[in-house]
Amino acid sequence: MRYKLTFVAGLTLGYVLGTRAGRERYEQLMKSARQVAQNPAVRNTAESAAQQGRQFAGKAYHAVSEKVGDRVPDSVADRVRSLRDRNTNGTNGDDWGTSNT
Repeated sequence: MRYKLTFVAGLTLGYVLGTRAGRERYEQLMKSARQVAQNPAVRNTAESAAQQGRQFAGKAYHAVSEKVGDRVPDSVADRVRSLRDRNTNGTNGDDWGTSNT
């Protein structure tokens, strides 16, 4: 019960502070966030992190597939194959709109 009260109190405090700041402050924060997201250094870092994540996932896939082998249910194996084919057939994005570069 104590945690519920703490959560509700935090939610209420956030709402009150947010409404006091108003739409103008919200727009100011959004403008700052857009500027950071459009910064070439930030974009390059995000893309390199995504690339490293894809490389790690590929290595993990091979390590797991060697150990698991044919014990994976056919439905899971078919889904993995379809996702791999979709990403290697010239598709430049995923479900979240990020690129595969």
